[in-house]
Parts: sequence; C-alpha cells; structure tokens
Amino acid sequence: MTGERGATLADVAQRAGVSPSTVSRTLRGLSTVSPQTRERVEQAARELSFAISRSASSLVTGRTGRIAVLVPNMESWFLGAVLAGLAPELNAAGLDLLVYSVTTAEQRAQFFDRLPARRNADALLVVSFALSPEERERLDGLGMPLVFVSQHEKGRASVYVDDAEAALRGTRHLLNLGHRRIAYIEPADDSGFAWSSRARLEGYRAALAEAGAEHDEDLVRQVAQWQGPSLDAAVGRLLSLTEPPTAIFAETDDIAFRLLTVLRGANVPVPQRMSVLGFDDHAMAAAWDLSTMAQPARQLGVTAAELARSVVQEPEANLERHVVLPVELVPRGSTGPVPRQ
Repeated sequence: MTGERGATLADVAQRAGVSPSTVSRTLRGLSTVSPQTRERVEQAARELSFAISRSASSLVTGRTGRIAVLVPNMESWFLGAVLAGLAPELNAAGLDLLVYSVTTAEQRAQFFDRLPARRNADALLVVSFALSPEERERLDGLGMPLVFVSQHEKGRASVYVDDAEAALRGTRHLLNLGHRRIAYIEPADDSGFAWSSRARLEGYRAALAEAGAEHDEDLVRQVAQWQGPSLDAAVGRLLSLTEPPTAIFAETDDIAFRLLTVLRGANVPVPQRMSVLGFDDHAMAAAWDLSTMAQPARQLGVTAAELARSVVQEPEANLERHVVLPVELVPRGSTGPVPRQ
C-alpha cells in the first residue's frame, strides 16, 4: 500500500478505519478523540511507522509546536544552565526548541532584518539579550508571544531575579563582616546582561548608602569579561589606592574565579587580607570555595518553559505575567571578617 513512498495520513486512516481528520486530531493529542479510537489510530501509526509532521500539524492548528530562544552567546555558564532547565520541560510538553545565538554585529543585523523566528516558532524567549529600541520595536511587530528571561520587561511575560535586592544583600554580608572599603568589579562587555548589570551595581551602592559607608567611585572597576590582562590591571589599581579595599564584590562568578587567581598570584591571601564575593553559584563555585549570591539559573529555564506554554495557549491571560525567583547568599571560605589593623 505504501511502497517506497512511506506511509501517509490517509494510509493510517484506512488501516484504523477512521477519517484522516480523526487521525490528525489523535496524533496532535486533542481531547476530542475517544480512548478506543485513539488506541486504534496509534496502533496503526506504529505499524506503519508514521509520525505526523510539524508542518502538517501547523496547517491545521496554526501552530508549529516549536519555541524559539534568542541568546547573546553560547559561552556563558549561566545561559547554558538556563537552556538545560528549559529544554527538558519543552520536550516533556511535546515542543521543539530552536536556539538563535546572535553574537556578532553582523549576525544581529541579519536576525532582526529577517526575523526567522516569525515563521518557525509559536513564541520567542528573549534570554539576557540587551535590545535596542529599534530591535524591541521589531520584536513587537512579530505578531507572536514574547517571554523575557532574566530580565524584566513591562507589559511582557517575564521571569527573572531581583538583581538589585540580591546585590544589596550581598554587600550587606560584607558590611556585616566589618568591611567598609568594598570594591565592585563589573564586566565592561556585558554581552546582553546590561539590565542585570545596572541593577546589581545599584544594589551595591544602595547597601553602602544604607550603612553610611564611604562612596568611592575608585572602588568600582570595569573589566573585559574574557580577557585576563584587564582584570590584572583593575586589581593592581585597587591594591595601589591610598586606602585599598578589604573586600571585592564580583558581578559574576566567572570574574570572581579569575579574581581569586590574580590575588593568589599577587600574594594577597583570601579571605585573611581580601574577601571575595561572587554572583551566580556557578557549577564550580563550591570547588573554588567561593562565597556567592546563588541565582536559580536552571529554574529560570524551567519557569520560562512554563510561561512559554501559557502565553501560547492563552496570550491575553498571560501577557503581563511576571515571575520573580529568589536569590540566596551561599557563604563559603572566600569571605571573612575585615582584617585587623
């Protein structure tokens, strides 16, 4: 009956003794099919090695069964952890995952010019991607649901952490240990994390103001995220101040790991001479004995998947739904009391 061409939907319908539309409804998981009919159709499909295609299904439902994700790169541990939480949840819901990694200026221009997600997915997850006003306008014109992950977008479904509050509590931890000269190191090339970066710096400054600690912009340093010499120079400037810091809050654990190495090379003991606090709770943070503000990266992905399903099924009901996940201090061996004079 099928020969070399492979089984068709009509072939399954004939074997199961039902109409092709019933086969389509069954294999798309719709509840309008009786259990007995569903069993016959699924049995026929197995015998003929038939699976309904995404494109065929979309002609009937108007949906592709795919969720697209826009990320600024694939190098970040944080982004990898978010995707690790996202993918299994979508898979369990029968949804495919498309990932668009837009890193260079050329790739960025091409993506926002062509907007491939419009044709290929039912929703777009924007993960830690700093959009220009023009790019935001382009996405608004997609005509498809948007979910923002690790950033708060007014009027859009979003899942994120309160970066400002978390940085405030992290700085309080150092203040409570007696530190008053606390440096802050942030990445100059935030690679899409601009919203989180600004909020964390605000939280750090707010904690210092709350405690009446001296505000000194010489203690705030920017470093290239992936280049060692930039951090070496920043640490050198901090250590050469008339009154150097006794603690450093690194905006990410990736920076904190390199910071620990630089301090070790400069014979600055941690935490006896310098306390170091990170942000993320990277998979290697415990191995480095790094105190950090732990954000639930994998859970952000899990929650994003749930939000994506919700906005596809009921866009109006979930358009402005916001989920804020907790960040917790994890004290380890890299922070300690201010050194005695």
